[in-house]
Amino acid sequence: MAYISDTTNPLSVVILGTCDTKLLELLHLRSRILLHAEASSITLIDVGRSPTSDPAVSIPQGVLLAKYRSSPPSELSTFPQSKVIRAMTECATACLQDLYSTAPIHGVIAVGGSGGTSLTSAAMRCALPFLIPKLIVSTVASGSTASLVGETDITLMYSIVDIAGSNSILDSVLDNAAGAIVGMARAYQKRQLVSKSTSTAASIPGSPLKQKRKKRRRIGITMFGVTTPCVDTIRHHLTSSSSPVSDESNDPEVFTFHATGHGGLAMERLISAASSGLDAVIDLTTTEIADEIVGGVMSAGPSRLEAAAKAGIPQVISLGACDVVNFGPRHTLPRRFSEEGRNIYEHNSSVTLVRTNEQECKRIGEFVAGKLKAHCARPELVEVVIPEGGLSALGKGGGVYEDREADAVLFTTVEEGLRGSGVRVVRDERDINDEGFARAVAERLIRLIEKGESKGPEVKSD
Repeated sequence: MAYISDTTNPLSVVILGTCDTKLLELLHLRSRILLHAEASSITLIDVGRSPTSDPAVSIPQGVLLAKYRSSPPSELSTFPQSKVIRAMTECATACLQDLYSTAPIHGVIAVGGSGGTSLTSAAMRCALPFLIPKLIVSTVASGSTASLVGETDITLMYSIVDIAGSNSILDSVLDNAAGAIVGMARAYQKRQLVSKSTSTAASIPGSPLKQKRKKRRRIGITMFGVTTPCVDTIRHHLTSSSSPVSDESNDPEVFTFHATGHGGLAMERLISAASSGLDAVIDLTTTEIADEIVGGVMSAGPSRLEAAAKAGIPQVISLGACDVVNFGPRHTLPRRFSEEGRNIYEHNSSVTLVRTNEQECKRIGEFVAGKLKAHCARPELVEVVIPEGGLSALGKGGGVYEDREADAVLFTTVEEGLRGSGVRVVRDERDINDEGFARAVAERLIRLIEKGESKGPEVKSD
């Protein structure tokens, strides 16, 4: 991609921080950003408990509360810390949304301890779309960060020392952070300029770009290590020159989401995105539902499967890796699984698996059928494909997780639950990683895409 230089438009960077406790550090960060990008426009937002006065603060705490708080302003100094964080998170989120909707933002950076990181990460997650650079320098960046990052693209930088006063280590960390946000913001700005320039050229009558430019289909696929061969084959099939959804100038973009909980959430967030949503989905690996049902560590929550169904986009769903529930290292596995004599498999030193039993498979099947029946806007564009030969590399014939009885319960529950729903359910005797199964899944999606575009007659259920 050829970048376009732009010296007339300065970078626009937002800094979030609690100025009542971190003013010196925030001012140092601001000065280093200006050093790395002299013409930058910086908006410093004070999200602290108490008001702080400094000419560098663009949006003081009082203004933030008065303009963006939904409930009547009150004295935050009397609030417990948790309530202060909730109130300021609400204001910071609304402020970021307002700024983003009215003028370009090329990057957002924050500095904080545990409370400040919780506050600013929530604002970034809720207010900003994917791909806008988001960076937080934090004292808790090296711990458990799932609640901070979620399914978004927030970058965390560990502060090494506490963010309290000036010293050579912290000053250097903040300098690195300033350089990082400037670099990311510059890259983001240049991509925006290229996109704008290309769109402008394509809009000119007679432009060759006007003839060639066509929105690339964006297809999401869910994957796990034990379903990787299937996903690789599907991806190759969809992007090959012989595929009906691919042509020489308009190959589809295939986005693979690791079904680790946050992967499924990221896919569903992208489906729901107004400007960059997915056009079709192969939800091959729905293992996150097993974790939600059984209590594993890779659940995507109770709303899994809803986004694509509500969007009415073509999708093929399978039951990949619903034979496994994921936990951490073996010593973290809840004792009840050993006491029940469950089939436990140590996938690696960090991941321990438990095989789903018949009762759990029934609940998984009910979840899948229930979500699709309740939320499918266009059931004729949805198919569920059941790999009777095995749900994963571990569950195929001879595998450590082969359990035909449990699988049968899952398959029957899905079929019976979707009967009369308009969603087509298809059984395939092959296992999920069989090349023929993978190609068949890809072909099914292609037919659904073509059907959705032509709005042709509904396909009859098997």
